[in-house]
Amino acid sequence: MPESPPLREGVALLDVRHDAPEHERRVHHWLGEHIAALLDTPFLADRQDSATRARYFIPNDTLIGRGQARELGIRSDADFFGGMVAEPFMATKAITHPLPGPSAHAPPGWSEGFFHLAGRAVLSGYSAFNIDDAMQAGIRLLLSGPVRVKPVRATAGRGQCRVTDENQLREAVAAQDLDEIATWGLVLEEHLDDVLTYSVGQVQVAGITASYFGTQGLTEDNGGVSVYGGSELLVARGGWKDLLDLAGDEPVYLAIEQARAYEQAAQACFPGFLASRRNYDIAQGINARGHLRSGVLEQSWRIGGASAAEILAIEAFATDPQLTCIRAATVERYGAGFEIPGGAALLYQGDDAEVGPISKFARVEPYGVA
Repeated sequence: MPESPPLREGVALLDVRHDAPEHERRVHHWLGEHIAALLDTPFLADRQDSATRARYFIPNDTLIGRGQARELGIRSDADFFGGMVAEPFMATKAITHPLPGPSAHAPPGWSEGFFHLAGRAVLSGYSAFNIDDAMQAGIRLLLSGPVRVKPVRATAGRGQCRVTDENQLREAVAAQDLDEIATWGLVLEEHLDDVLTYSVGQVQVAGITASYFGTQGLTEDNGGVSVYGGSELLVARGGWKDLLDLAGDEPVYLAIEQARAYEQAAQACFPGFLASRRNYDIAQGINARGHLRSGVLEQSWRIGGASAAEILAIEAFATDPQLTCIRAATVERYGAGFEIPGGAALLYQGDDAEVGPISKFARVEPYGVA
């Protein structure tokens, strides 16, 4: 008789980005343990056959294409924590802006319709997939003020630069990797001052939907560079409408509406898009003309810096069915000797080979606690 396929059970990590640093891998392991507990199934961290036995997956990056997902049995957003798109650029901030002109190079799967649907939810900018198009885009944007050049796969604010004239633009564009631009794209966007960045997102795990808004903090890394330092979130049980009910002022309400419009445009324009974890960064600041501007900078359809806070909130909702909102936070600090507060969930503390000494933790607090 033919051998029966293995019974699918448990949660497995899916390593689709093989260069993830140790501190991120440790956080992913923590997430695996906690999501498995929510699903009441084993965490298959150390099993050699975890990919064939698992019924739920946690990829460490956005899944590209349907092939691998189909082989693993991923058919809906209930089968994994993260997101899936058809083409590489769809997983990055390159979708945020239009091309600089009708003759600009467009990668397979490019949608002109996305910007028509999401245009009011984003800042002024362009996406480019070669050097000539990037220069054209940058020169056009410089007419209105400084421009931010943004490699689309850089994280935590790294790799970006502000340019104020054509010579600086040419230097910044020339420094980019041509193959990287051709596959993933390059974003050129109006520069804002006095920026406040909101995080708006939604996660679905174990039949529970949680939506949130909050702000991101900055900290200095071990080289003195200002980078992502954590997120402070207010998390609501339920969908976007439940979250809007918690929006206390107009800027927050606008950020939530822009995130929702951006997501709806993606759902309409990118066939095969699936996501159980969606996060959107919305910047509000002042442009060169002194106008207040607000727009989605980028999406994250994968594990992110706030994911541990998201899962702690889901756990709280699972424990107390009457709970409707909670505060949650993640914190990242560089350097040795950082003291983890009591009651916090330690995610990682050590000397990472890539970034040096770093401490990462998450916590939840009742709504109403400052």
